[in-house]
Amino acid sequence: MSASNRAASAHSAAAEEVFECLHLLADLIHDFARTLDVEATLRRGLKRIADQVSAEASSLFLLDEDGTAVVCRACFGPVDITGLRLPADGGIVGRSIRELETQMVRDVSKDPQFGKAVDKLTGFTTRSILCAPLGHGDLCLGAIELINKRGGGLFDERDRHLVQALASAAALAVMNAQMSAELVEQQRMRRELELAAEIQRNLLPAPRPVPFPVCGANQPARCVSGDFYDFFPLADGSVCFALGDVSGKGMNAALLMAKTASVFRCLGKEVHDPGRLIARVNAEICETVTRGMFVTMVCGVLDPSRRRVRLANAGHEPPLFRARGGRFTALPASVPPLGIAANLIPETGPPVSELELGGGTLYVFSDGVTEAWLPGGGRLGAEGLTAMIAELAGRFTSPELLRIVVDRLCPAGGEIHDDLTLVAVDGA
Repeated sequence: MSASNRAASAHSAAAEEVFECLHLLADLIHDFARTLDVEATLRRGLKRIADQVSAEASSLFLLDEDGTAVVCRACFGPVDITGLRLPADGGIVGRSIRELETQMVRDVSKDPQFGKAVDKLTGFTTRSILCAPLGHGDLCLGAIELINKRGGGLFDERDRHLVQALASAAALAVMNAQMSAELVEQQRMRRELELAAEIQRNLLPAPRPVPFPVCGANQPARCVSGDFYDFFPLADGSVCFALGDVSGKGMNAALLMAKTASVFRCLGKEVHDPGRLIARVNAEICETVTRGMFVTMVCGVLDPSRRRVRLANAGHEPPLFRARGGRFTALPASVPPLGIAANLIPETGPPVSELELGGGTLYVFSDGVTEAWLPGGGRLGAEGLTAMIAELAGRFTSPELLRIVVDRLCPAGGEIHDDLTLVAVDGA
């Protein structure tokens, strides 16, 4: 064969190799883009990469959540090391990640950072390593590692360039899979929150036809609420009612709210003394409450025939009683909130206040109402709520008044920072 023919043949072989590399790269990018099962795709990709560069084994390592270790998520070769954890600050894989540079070690026995522990564990003999970081910009997710050129050869610059390109494609695939998994998880949590919100709404009492003497309103700050209110008639014609506010926000507060509401409704049908009822609810909550969480609560029993309320307050915002003549009286708490300790509230419960309504109205509310920000700036406060009630009372029914208060504190499209809950008990 002439020199010119040999040159043409060599050029043709090089072009064919470049074409094969580009074809492999395009295939892998396509595979990564169309699947969310990134680990299965990577296993197939690692085999093709190993075959392309004639490597005996290949593996993909990803950093764990705190970045202190790398974990093998997929591999190809005679030994399965999937799940193997290595320190992120050591070894050739760790060096590639730290420096964001491809490492080509043709003789690992001459590299002081090569660790022999994996070879001892697997029985595999590592002679040379080609390792490329899985990076996108300044972000590094892990690394692809190729081990031992088949036939005793050495990795070369063409291998380096190919693995670098494939590592970039794999990094985008991993990021896409992670973002897709996060989106699926967010959608699942959104559905669960919507279900939890629906369950909570079903725990609230259904509105009763006016002139039923007790009514309430609730506006959660988030999808789920840490507030609750309830009322129901008793066999003797009295009406048992309560309003509670769980410390904190989110799902933990919502779960404690659901338990407190359920316990109150269950016990309230048997225990008609508000003080003893508070004590019983406290005992139940203290058995399972998470440390640091508590519930403020007001509960009472209305005797409509006598227009009299018996009331107990455990660490809650003082209810406001508006007498017929317009004078307001605050009714402060006499014991700490529920759930702190069972012995802080005696078995007989807190002192019970007796209130003659005489045509007036009792307003019970969560601190989300008094601490709400007004549209014009500043917090509402107890004085602001008193002024708002004084303005609206007599012009609207109690259900209408409560709705107006909530709407003023939470205008359409507005954001509130805490749940808004109010209950009105009429003596008219």
